[in-house]
Amino acid sequence: MLSRFINRYVDTENPQEPRFDAFVRTYIAGEPAPGDRDVLAELRRDPCAERAFFLYLQANDYYQAIITLTEENDLVLGLSLDDPDNDPATLSQASALMAALAQEFGATSGVAGVELPPPQSISEWAEDALVMLRYEND
Repeated sequence: MLSRFINRYVDTENPQEPRFDAFVRTYIAGEPAPGDRDVLAELRRDPCAERAFFLYLQANDYYQAIITLTEENDLVLGLSLDDPDNDPATLSQASALMAALAQEFGATSGVAGVELPPPQSISEWAEDALVMLRYEND
């Protein structure tokens, strides 16, 4: 699933994240090089996190592709839309995109919002402060 997301949505020729190769070696190939785990630890938003980190990558056809591993070892995949004019149509596009991604990758839920950082734990997933859209697969 992770490989499929990367192949479809990430500009792998120019991911604009210098730690992308360490991520691929560690989580796709399963063959981390010495120091890769330390390099990936730099991606933690919370210095107290043991496992959670995220990558913001250059996307194909979208503003960014986002890959997050949570403290609970869950995978959160996302795409970012650029909306400098606060166009109401973007919210509708985001809703359709979130539903399509959930179906494509068999997700059980999704969230979207403006400048919403990817949730890195179950408690962050439940926070509603910046959430504008929520998807639940019943």
